[in-house]
Amino acid sequence: MSHPADHRSTRRVVLPTGQSVDVLFVQGGERDHPAARSTPAKAGLHVCPECASSLVAPVAWEQAGPREWAVTIQCPNCEWWDADVFDEPTVERFDEELDRGTEALVRDLLRLMRANMEDDVERFVTALRAGAILPEDF
Repeated sequence: MSHPADHRSTRRVVLPTGQSVDVLFVQGGERDHPAARSTPAKAGLHVCPECASSLVAPVAWEQAGPREWAVTIQCPNCEWWDADVFDEPTVERFDEELDRGTEALVRDLLRLMRANMEDDVERFVTALRAGAILPEDF
């Protein structure tokens, strides 16, 4: 339900994929769309309030005041999203979680690259020993 005193505005957000979406901002009155609800800062912005996934990621963020940030976030599991203004300490905690997640992804990527390289070398050595690789293959 919207109240006559509601102030609604839209802003076009360009996603990293190049796709753009219009985000509806509602100020005042009762919010009528689940995406407009505030995310509980207690759980952290990286935790989805709908499915409890800890993979919520920012779609866009920009400074909204001296110590406030306008952040659009989305859960990749259930497609829940939120666009709201958060204080700087909350956004800093979110940024730290994103850094931890990035570090974990990089560690996993390096492990996977090493495992793939070891497998490639093993297959190459096996082919060499079997005489399946000849000089003209290069």
